[in-house]
Amino acid sequence: MPDSPIHTNKRFEQETRRLRDMIIEMGGLVENQVSLACTAVIERDAIAAGQAVEQDPKVDALEREVEQFAIRLLALRQPVADDLRHIFAAIKITGDLERIGDYAANVAKRSLVLQHAPLPFSLSGLSHMAVLVQDGLKKVIDSFGEHDIAKALEVWRADEEIDDIYNALFRELMTYMMEDPRNISSCAHLLFIAKNLERIGDHATNVAEIVYYASMGQPLAEARPKGESSALLQTPDRAGEE
Repeated sequence: MPDSPIHTNKRFEQETRRLRDMIIEMGGLVENQVSLACTAVIERDAIAAGQAVEQDPKVDALEREVEQFAIRLLALRQPVADDLRHIFAAIKITGDLERIGDYAANVAKRSLVLQHAPLPFSLSGLSHMAVLVQDGLKKVIDSFGEHDIAKALEVWRADEEIDDIYNALFRELMTYMMEDPRNISSCAHLLFIAKNLERIGDHATNVAEIVYYASMGQPLAEARPKGESSALLQTPDRAGEE
């Protein structure tokens, strides 16, 4: 005998709740990975760097698990309207979280190169940027789990400050390289680290936009706030580097 509509709806609610919990779990893994990567850079902690890199396959595996579960829901339940939008949002969010994990692993790998390199300058700017990025990531994961649009918008608006810090860091590090060629190697690695952190902020902002769309049924009407943009202030996007 087929399930009654009430039974089917209850089961679907359980499945969508499980999907949400899986994404929150993935978000927690990525949040911890980013925290470890930032600790590796700022505190020159090789153990934290290794742990951040080791977590990347776990994040990738969970992304595949979430996608398979979401596709199964689409095929078996054939959701419409709000339910369909939330499932598609879940799939998109996992993609952003996976990319954040990649960037965190890249930060950790580059931190290992800097373990014994002389750094005759302060990392206070990079440290401040790392704090903002971690705070935004935590808030956007919370916004998804709590359906908190206000928190998602807070993350969305904060992206401009992260961009501005990255641009200031770029100029600062370029100055150190021009002043003393011996700084070129370490500054180049720090530039890539800063760019990876900036990209983590971008993907957190993507998630904020998806949370808003899933809840409101329409995209944000405003253009995304961005800091100063210049081709001269960009380093290559190297999320796939080994």
